[in-house]
Amino acid sequence: AMIPRTDTALHDHSWQWHLQHAVRDANELATALELGLDSVDTEFPLFVPRPFLERMEKGNPEDPLLLQVLPRALEKRQVSGYVDDPLLEAESLKGNGIIQKYQGRILIIATGVCAINCRYCFRRHFSYSDCQFARDNWPQVLEYIRNDPTIREVILSGGDPLVMSDDLLAHFVESLSQVQQVTHLRIHTRLPVVIPQRVHAPMLEWITGTRLRVVFVLHANHANEVDHHVEGAVERLRSVGVPVLNQSVLLQGINSSCDDLCSLSWRLSEIGVIPYYLHLLDKVAGAAHFEVPSRHALALLREMRTRLPGYLVPRLVSEIPGQRSKHDIL
Repeated sequence: AMIPRTDTALHDHSWQWHLQHAVRDANELATALELGLDSVDTEFPLFVPRPFLERMEKGNPEDPLLLQVLPRALEKRQVSGYVDDPLLEAESLKGNGIIQKYQGRILIIATGVCAINCRYCFRRHFSYSDCQFARDNWPQVLEYIRNDPTIREVILSGGDPLVMSDDLLAHFVESLSQVQQVTHLRIHTRLPVVIPQRVHAPMLEWITGTRLRVVFVLHANHANEVDHHVEGAVERLRSVGVPVLNQSVLLQGINSSCDDLCSLSWRLSEIGVIPYYLHLLDKVAGAAHFEVPSRHALALLREMRTRLPGYLVPRLVSEIPGQRSKHDIL
């Protein structure tokens, strides 16, 4: 059973309120879930919003949502091949928050702030202080784009770009729309999943007020993450014509069975979200206990193909530094 509402007005609060009142303490998390949880001190802190916490099962230390956010002693193990910058993003930094690895598009680190701290995050050690994207940098960002006529799509990432205010995002999107070669704006975000209240009228205004084709890529790893509040957030996006896709990470003990992965694909389809990518774990220091071997991942993919229609089978991919696109695991 999911956690019952302890605050009847929980879902009436603003998204900003939920960011400010997210759970940051393991003891508070343990009390809410009626569990005995060890408090583990790590440099990457615990941070989980209450709408996401509400979907966890009380009394279950193996809850798949809990395991995504709970700091564990396993993170302190040093494992060969697991490093701070597994994708060598530092080598692709162009200044002003720009990362360019692939032709035709650039990624902008819009902020270092996230709406939830996922323990497997490949940017958990990222030096955001060395990669600032600020309003004062926008002219340089726009000039960089103009100087490369192959760039048609701009991707906002982070952190999570939707922690930025709607006024700031609207101003940036308006500035970007003045660069005629740019046709698409992609937003990588977990916020509509962890705090569905983020998808509200002011956000929909700047989305619908631009000539750019706006595409959302959400991040959910397990069907239990998708409750009716998330469904409502997706419905609001789709009602204004926004395509919504999902990318997941294959995580040991969380979604590493075919049943889990198929349930996620069906649930996403029910709310109108396209399963897009299923990523092999990026080998970031502190996350080795989440790894699913590639041979097992491939076996899962083959089984999914026998149990799902083709349009519900995500692409199983890994990202290899230096390659010009993601690598498909066929």
